[in-house]
Amino acid sequence: MENKEKDKKQLLLRLSPSLWQELAAWAEDDFRSINGQIEYLLTECVKQRKKTRKNSEE
Repeated sequence: MENKEKDKKQLLLRLSPSLWQELAAWAEDDFRSINGQIEYLLTECVKQRKKTRKNSEE
């Protein structure tokens, strides 16, 4: 079985201090790290985009 952590890509992300604070508070509310929260939000956005694109093709 492959180790998913080793397969993850890294990137440098610059955020404004105010956005960082909002994400940090949201992550804390959801019991996630900031990195985990960003990954969760991006995953949800990709799912929504796929769903929206699929519905528009019907």
